[in-house]
Amino acid sequence: MPTDLEVRLIASPSMALDAATQVAREEGIAPIILGDALQGEAREVGTVLSGIAISAKTKGHPINGPAVILSGGETSVSLPKDSTGRGGRNTEFLLSLAIGLDGVKGVWAIAGDTDGIDGAEDAAGAIVTPDTLTRIAASGVAPRSVLARHDSYSAFSAIGDLVVTGPTLTNVNDIRAILIG
Repeated sequence: MPTDLEVRLIASPSMALDAATQVAREEGIAPIILGDALQGEAREVGTVLSGIAISAKTKGHPINGPAVILSGGETSVSLPKDSTGRGGRNTEFLLSLAIGLDGVKGVWAIAGDTDGIDGAEDAAGAIVTPDTLTRIAASGVAPRSVLARHDSYSAFSAIGDLVVTGPTLTNVNDIRAILIG
């Protein structure tokens, strides 16, 4: 390695979450950071975080709204060899979250890969609204079926809720935000 090489850290997962925290506070929204290194199967993390969001919305625990639950890190999606579904870990996380929330009013979410590419797709991630499942079903797509096939991209594409940024030329993992109204 050359001795005249200078390396500077210009961004990190914790810095990205700190910036999101600052924006939330400026908007009068209480932030809670679950960590910048969450791991596990995307659909399982979605199920767990839907439970936390429901608890926050209905009981005010671990935080009372208006609030935002922030997390970072990279989940994973274990694909069978014959998988033909489209999507990445963020859309799979979000579809699982939407199924877990099952239309709970006053909860919205966004998740995306900071490099602008979720898996092998053109989207960084997607958004979830209280009517996400209803709109997916109305488009002729069965949410639980596409999740089972690892085809979450198709579900969010059908309702126009993909987040497409293009390549960002940086990567500080994924960022997830769940807004509790």
